Amino acid sequence: MNSDNFNLSEKIVSPSYIRQGSQARRGHEQLIRQLLEQGKCPEEGWSESTVELFLSELAVMDSNNFLGNCGVGEREGRVASSLVARRHYRLIHGIGRSGDIAAIQPKAAGSSLLNKLTNSVVLDVLKLAGVRSVASCFVVPMATGMSLTLCFLTLRHRRPKARYIIWPRIDQKSCFKSMITAGFEPVVVENVLEGDELRTDLEAVERKIEELGAENILCVHSTTSCFAPRVPDRLEELSSLCSKHDIPHIVNNAYGVQSSKCMHLIQQGARVGRIDAFVQSLDKNFMVPVGGAIIAGFDESFIQEISKMYPGRASASPSLDVLITLLTLGVCGYKKYLSERKEIYSFLAEQLKSLASAHGERLLHTPHNPISLAMSLDGLQANSDKAVTQLGSMLFTRQVSGAR
Repeated sequence: MNSDNFNLSEKIVSPSYIRQGSQARRGHEQLIRQLLEQGKCPEEGWSESTVELFLSELAVMDSNNFLGNCGVGEREGRVASSLVARRHYRLIHGIGRSGDIAAIQPKAAGSSLLNKLTNSVVLDVLKLAGVRSVASCFVVPMATGMSLTLCFLTLRHRRPKARYIIWPRIDQKSCFKSMITAGFEPVVVENVLEGDELRTDLEAVERKIEELGAENILCVHSTTSCFAPRVPDRLEELSSLCSKHDIPHIVNNAYGVQSSKCMHLIQQGARVGRIDAFVQSLDKNFMVPVGGAIIAGFDESFIQEISKMYPGRASASPSLDVLITLLTLGVCGYKKYLSERKEIYSFLAEQLKSLASAHGERLLHTPHNPISLAMSLDGLQANSDKAVTQLGSMLFTRQVSGAR
């Protein structure tokens, strides 16, 4: 409804009622205009009706939704099921073009606008979460592991002679496979035990750099979010090493956006040394379905280089999901979740400590890990070799998931 249509409506229904309806619509449009002007996450979350109005306006800008459209190509946004069309708000064309995931699609102005706005809003949220100097980011429709692979493949063009990736050990398969899939040889650096914590062995990392030769090393692949007793890598020191030896540095920040500590480590690492890109999952940090990640960094040209490495167009679903979520939550809503997570973590630590003590065990002291907790199971293991496995099974059957 534009102003002309509202004027015509006044001939059919009482003008005072129409003006009231027009004012209500302007309230929605004001929020949309602010988003387009600022490209930032709104302070207060939008209502679902505003979000749906906005998505509907975007959808009618795509050629597959043009009245009388005659698409004769192989990719014209054809969808056989109306249920599938509604699931995607009729935004069918996806994002990007064959040569660049960030490129504008001539046939899909609405989807292209969705893509640009999502990247802009996510960049704003990364800054709010603690990495204030981040320069650029984009949402990619792959989970963390494949997104790391894309970063490594991009670096290959910059360092064609490199064969190795130095990787402080973390027992997580997708991190390891991301390097193998990209065609590189992971050089695993064991961590050192300091108290109860497993921490980065900086001396061993530097020895490996000197042993292999900096020109033969693609990058250092470090980690923030992880399972206790492993703690986030010493990012400041690793960043300084990378800067000293002119070696790229890629950070796996899988579920670190929700942790102010992890984000602070990235910010500090970039300040004192070198971080080329950091990768984080959408589902773990923004409570959306699995299938998306954010690749971000401090050099806009390098992040654009990574986006151009993605072959073909891409699904818009992860971008759509995270944009809807952030518009609905707003800055206040997202900050509330971040605050609640800290409170729940502290509560869990207290309760787990009491539980461990009651059974002759102890909560491990891992102050450098702000997300994960671990307790000993020495007494349980002493009774039977299979006892720990049985405990895991019992927790799972009682609907406790996520315990390692």
